[in-house]
Amino acid sequence: MDSYEKLANAIILQAVKDYRDALKKLARGRKNTSAEDTKRECERFFRSQWYSALTSVDGEMLIRKLNEEVTDL
Repeated sequence: MDSYEKLANAIILQAVKDYRDALKKLARGRKNTSAEDTKRECERFFRSQWYSALTSVDGEMLIRKLNEEVTDL
């Protein structure tokens, strides 16, 4: 794996971590504007052309899977 692939993977993994954390905070049922902002920002990233340039993984599928993961807890 070359340096660019490693960087692309690190960017995506950080977005996944941030999104997962935001979903868990929101699942607690309390108002959390910071978590809501992070969730929207990550969803915008997963649907962006930049995300598509970094990976072939479908962003909508990733959003669905992460949401399912948190609701299954």
